[in-house]
Amino acid sequence: MYTIHGALGSPYSLKMRALMRYRRITHIWSHGSQMQQLAAEKGLPPVIPIIEYPDGNFRNDSTPVLYDLEERHSERKVVPADPAQAFIAHLLEDFADEWLTKAMFGYRWLEEVDQIQMSRWLSFDALKGGGLDSSQGMAEVFRDRQVGRMAIVGCTRENFPLIEASTRRVMHALEDHVVNEHWLFGSRPSLAEFGIYGQLSQLGVDPTAQSMMRADYPYTFRWLLHVDDASGIEGEWDDADAPLKPVAQSLLAEVGRVYVPFLLANAAAADAGEKTFRIEVDDMPYEQGTFKYQLKCLADQRSRYAALSDETRGRIDPVLSAANCLEFLQ
Repeated sequence: MYTIHGALGSPYSLKMRALMRYRRITHIWSHGSQMQQLAAEKGLPPVIPIIEYPDGNFRNDSTPVLYDLEERHSERKVVPADPAQAFIAHLLEDFADEWLTKAMFGYRWLEEVDQIQMSRWLSFDALKGGGLDSSQGMAEVFRDRQVGRMAIVGCTRENFPLIEASTRRVMHALEDHVVNEHWLFGSRPSLAEFGIYGQLSQLGVDPTAQSMMRADYPYTFRWLLHVDDASGIEGEWDDADAPLKPVAQSLLAEVGRVYVPFLLANAAAADAGEKTFRIEVDDMPYEQGTFKYQLKCLADQRSRYAALSDETRGRIDPVLSAANCLEFLQ
């Protein structure tokens, strides 16, 4: 049996919980205040969730764990069987993990109403008792720490118009799609849906973002509950020669619009030894510190593309090119 050491306020924790539920992988959901201590004890980076394996090993980077589970468990996989669909699904999952998370962070920590409510809820989750004074005292410390990190992750007021516009385009594409069918690559969920769900699950809870979703994207808001526990879903992948669904094309277009320039600017800044980088999309600026992990993401995407067969690249290159997602891979 696996144990997910996570938190209700962690998009990556809920991503992995939903994935394990869908895959019917037996697990325990454990959430509390000892995650950083556990990570330190196991020699892991201080991020959650931490996945405890049945053999006693621990890992805590959601995407590598997802792929490891694909190797260990043969039933109800989330990586599409067709390599072209699998590549696009991975690109969308990476986009969700690394770009949509900025919307989660911004909506949660930019406005005081969200700061107060969410810091108190997250402290309540961690302590599970101990009195209101203790919970709210911890909330103030946690709030100060998170708000102080805003510039590091690029969630400033100057950057947020671009982040919000991008997020709304994602939800608009989903809203048009989910009223007709739930999934992106067939009648079953892929890793892309779980990556997107992880981030949007937080927007569906936080005060300002939830109000926005309920008002403007009500069916996407409800769809989150469907993804949260898809253990009853039985479905198939689309045929390899089936055209890519419009929603996947729209999401790819958003990758090309904002995420590709973001990755390339970060990589150029790192190569030049610069501490910050800046992009501008639709006359909206975005600036943040150079981030090493996104270098790893870019290298991984290029490596996965290079490993595709000529036949597979021939099928997806026109789609990637149309979405401005081809040149950065080559």
